[in-house]
Amino acid sequence: MKARVVIVGSYVQDLAFYIRDFPRPGECVLAELRPGAGGKGFNQAVAATRAGIPTLFLGAIGHDAAGSHAREFARQARVRVAFVVKKKEPTGAAAIAVNAAGQNQIMVALGANLALHIRDVPLPPLAAAEVVVCQAECDMKTMAHVLRHARRNGAVTVFNPAPMHAKVDLSILRHVEVLIPNESEFIALVNRLPRSGVRNFTAETLHRLAPDRLHSLCRTFNVPIVIVTLGSRGCFISQPDVYARVQSHEVDAVDTTGAGDAFVGGFAAGLVKFKKNVFEAAHFANAVAALAVTQHGTAESMPTAREISRFLRRRDHA
Repeated sequence: MKARVVIVGSYVQDLAFYIRDFPRPGECVLAELRPGAGGKGFNQAVAATRAGIPTLFLGAIGHDAAGSHAREFARQARVRVAFVVKKKEPTGAAAIAVNAAGQNQIMVALGANLALHIRDVPLPPLAAAEVVVCQAECDMKTMAHVLRHARRNGAVTVFNPAPMHAKVDLSILRHVEVLIPNESEFIALVNRLPRSGVRNFTAETLHRLAPDRLHSLCRTFNVPIVIVTLGSRGCFISQPDVYARVQSHEVDAVDTTGAGDAFVGGFAAGLVKFKKNVFEAAHFANAVAALAVTQHGTAESMPTAREISRFLRRRDHA
């Protein structure tokens, strides 16, 4: 069965430390350690796969124990992968601190992910896919190449500019059909985009914006669809002729790590599932993210299609 969603991006070995409160500078605190699979691209691929859509993940790992763990997790989770092994680079790694409120602080060493080159990405899967997703945890020239080729072949191209950093070249947006930043990424994009006409844009400014003004700001990106994820406040969708907020689902969060990845992977699956209906896909993605934050871990926390269906049925009949 061909992959209907192809996700090209990062794999990272997570080391998650669960603590009561984040340590202050110079302070040492005791923690519970839970290692696991992660990386924005891989998390998104797990989310889309478990949501019931045939998905292929393309990414790079090192020739090391973490790389072996990546293969084993993918096998057990039944996620289709095409790993490129970079013998001179370590598998990406992340140190994640999660406090009692479920909030997180993350440090990432990308390792092999930055060595994923254009020549490493096979073109046939991109040409056959309905949706192709990239992020910003790999070489950006490779990501631009992937999105350009996929869009030329008729796929819906989705770009999640996470994590936002100086090497994210905004020229990549011309190959993007759906842009999905979170609040901080959206703020950074607005401040870097000359045609936005906005300077010193802050979270406070964003929260004060009326929906029509937010929509107008989204239109300055020259991307057909912009979806700003707003955490517990759901997401804002801006299309050329329509905009709306899709409300989130209220849950008791225990770990918000990977919530954005759950949304993006769920959205990619939703585009296929709901025949490219953006609002239906976003509603579905909100459910995937809501369920993910009720579990510990990143890739491990992604819900199954049955869990998502049951969750939405309960919400629709509440």
